[in-house]
Amino acid sequence: MSLVLSGLSKTHMEDSESTQNETEELKASVNAVEFIYSIAPTDLDQCLFADSLVTVSDSGRELGDFSVSVTKASYNEELCYLLHANSHGTIDDIPCGTSIIAYISRNLEILEENHHEYVKLEKQTVDRKVHIVKQDDQLVVNRIISEKEGVKTQTHTFPLSSLKGFVSEASNLMILRILSRQKTVPENMTFLSFDADTVLSKSVYRALGCKKQMIGEELVDIFGIERTVSSAKDSSGTWHCYFLPDGHLASRVQLGSPAIMKLLHLPFLLDGVEKDQIPVFEKKPLIWEEDMELYSKFLDRKEELKADYSSYVRQHPELKALLADFLQFLLLRKPQDVFSFAHDFFAPFASQSPPGKSRKDSQNFP
Repeated sequence: MSLVLSGLSKTHMEDSESTQNETEELKASVNAVEFIYSIAPTDLDQCLFADSLVTVSDSGRELGDFSVSVTKASYNEELCYLLHANSHGTIDDIPCGTSIIAYISRNLEILEENHHEYVKLEKQTVDRKVHIVKQDDQLVVNRIISEKEGVKTQTHTFPLSSLKGFVSEASNLMILRILSRQKTVPENMTFLSFDADTVLSKSVYRALGCKKQMIGEELVDIFGIERTVSSAKDSSGTWHCYFLPDGHLASRVQLGSPAIMKLLHLPFLLDGVEKDQIPVFEKKPLIWEEDMELYSKFLDRKEELKADYSSYVRQHPELKALLADFLQFLLLRKPQDVFSFAHDFFAPFASQSPPGKSRKDSQNFP
């Protein structure tokens, strides 16, 4: 169910801060680095659409949902892309899910990324948050894991000079869209990425070729891409993703998982990009018998405020993503202290919060 759901360590660990020296031994392949440099603005603009899939079991039973959307945004006055991915459902009667909110530069560099995973067991909830942020010439990674035994945090700092060809979970989703539209994957396509334990590892891409898939009542051609993330401790994780010719995701599965994500209906397209569905409202007569001038001023002011608010929301699409995630996790957890829950949920987004800082109240989440 998770985008990169994996086993979480259950040993208590105090706050720690370190720099991984082994990054010097890991390098992305020449083809991978050249591919990133070759990406044009038009390639990125063609990724601006939403995917919505349903997660099903081997027997076809619906287990949950999966969605990914990419929009243009601004981060610290820098034009960039906002990616929001969600995966929630129940596997083997265990609720679990993943959420990613990330700001990605035009060079596919991560400006800031929040990755949240949870598994709700019978007597406890295992919760993992990873916050990645670019600070000057470094990438700071803050990892917080909440379990029955308590909360443990880790902070790693990576010099950007050692991360040439680095691809996070968010930028990976954009790379997959670009590769699928090109219908080819260069040979020896090896990037740097984080494994499930946030350890720098190799991420290898290869083409799976074309095949046909029934979507709704239509048989369509789809193109497949395999991604394998190596791990120093556990076995490698491998995902198979198949795409429509325009880049929409048709299916996604992690090898070994009992669930698969499938597209049930073909999206409405216009030249490969989803067309905005603009609602049409019928005009209704406005009647104000006592003071037409006052009512007219009221309407003018109302429209002025609506336009101002709508403009702000359009300029900050992350608002809807943040509120949707917060409400979803709130309803899943149902905490007694909503204020403490909200504080801990939004704490990683606070620019003034030091890495790894978390309230002890987070241990009281049900």
